[in-house]
Amino acid sequence: MEESQDSLSNCSAREPFALQVLGDSMEPEFPDGCIIILEPSEQCVHGMYIMALVEGVRWFRQYLQDEQGERLVALNDLYPEIPLQDLDWKPEAIAIQRNIKREVKHYNY
Repeated sequence: MEESQDSLSNCSAREPFALQVLGDSMEPEFPDGCIIILEPSEQCVHGMYIMALVEGVRWFRQYLQDEQGERLVALNDLYPEIPLQDLDWKPEAIAIQRNIKREVKHYNY
């Protein structure tokens, strides 16, 4: 019996996973090439580092929610904020760990 792709993906849909950061948009906290561990989550709060799906594009950014509204912010000032008002978006995962050359940092929200 052949298993469907959906049944295989459901098995690990809630498991943490690793990604490599590409580029400098999240420097200095997440430099180019560092490894991050993400935990799937559909919820996020102010200050979390998240992976979000915005209008069909995935972004790794810091989520901020304050008097300026909800937005995704790159830590490198060279990159613009992504205001989330009136956009189709959802959080997909939160960063729980960073590894830079075997130096590990945990994020507890």
